[in-house]
Amino acid sequence: MKILVLLSGGVDSTTALAKAIEEVGKEQVLALSILYGQKHDRELESSIAVAKYYGVEHLYLDLAKIFEYSNCSLLKHSNGEIPHESYDLQINKMNGTPVSTYVPFRNGLFLSASASLAISKGCDTIYYGAHSDDACGNAYPDCSLEFTEYMNKAIYIGSGKQVHIEGPFVKMNKKDIVKEGLRLRVPYHLTWSCYEGHIKACGKCGTCIDRKNAFLANGMKDPIEYEE
Repeated sequence: MKILVLLSGGVDSTTALAKAIEEVGKEQVLALSILYGQKHDRELESSIAVAKYYGVEHLYLDLAKIFEYSNCSLLKHSNGEIPHESYDLQINKMNGTPVSTYVPFRNGLFLSASASLAISKGCDTIYYGAHSDDACGNAYPDCSLEFTEYMNKAIYIGSGKQVHIEGPFVKMNKKDIVKEGLRLRVPYHLTWSCYEGHIKACGKCGTCIDRKNAFLANGMKDPIEYEE
């Protein structure tokens, strides 16, 4: 078994990387970071630090061109504002449609591209860090269990039954991911989740709020610094 892990440098993907290494050893694990035109480079910087920490081969792929027509607020060319409120509040306003920080079919594209790389690099499994909190209320539909199951079937068939995908946390919430990461001694101080690209995490965007609450729910203080 050889695993390719989609590594953004955040809590979920870094925990997925640690889990993969525990299962098969770092010699059988590759990390893949994908550029999609995001507003800042903090994610990439964290993914480099995390991959270096674990000593795994680290691949990069630039897919920014595909998203140049989107006005998603996470993208560098967007004039949209990143919401500074919890996902619960955002979901209540969206009437079942994705939140404004949903990058159009991003995970579908990432998984398809990573399947090609997985075949070329001899990997039979792809890990990505989707979890149930992100899928809640259809906020990020490409993080749902249903999406993961269908993408797995498509990639398995389309790869000639050479590659399948796993969302090891797709039935878990962020609190449980952090709990698992603490067991695995994940270097969370190296990770970055904030949608803003400041020196410190803003503490106000949806992903910052979720992250802080997940650590607090485990009786821990988040090891990164926040503006507030």
